[in-house]
Amino acid sequence: QVQLVESGGGLVQPGGFLRLSCAASGIDFKLYPMDWYRQAPGKQRELVAAVTSRGGTYYVPSVKGRFTISRDNAKNTVYLQMNSLKPEDTAVYYCCADLGGSVSWGQGTQVTVSS
Repeated sequence: QVQLVESGGGLVQPGGFLRLSCAASGIDFKLYPMDWYRQAPGKQRELVAAVTSRGGTYYVPSVKGRFTISRDNAKNTVYLQMNSLKPEDTAVYYCCADLGGSVSWGQGTQVTVSS
């Protein structure tokens, strides 16, 4: 059974930083692409960043240069380092495992950027 557990969310002032973590179990983690999504109130869930099994990365233009996705296959964990946070980054952030025919989601972690 796949389990993804996010942590690291919280309240931060504009310009601040947070690091989200997602610990995976129940899968051979190193084989699969991992994604971070976010969903703001009243909006659709959107892909924020992705990392392939080989470490290639993708970022949505609104976070490029501010966010960094990385993975530690030894720890079965994917990270999202978020710098220069803006109020528009406020959302619930979800970790997602792309299992090639199905996806598995974490429970989400709230990120609030506000002064």
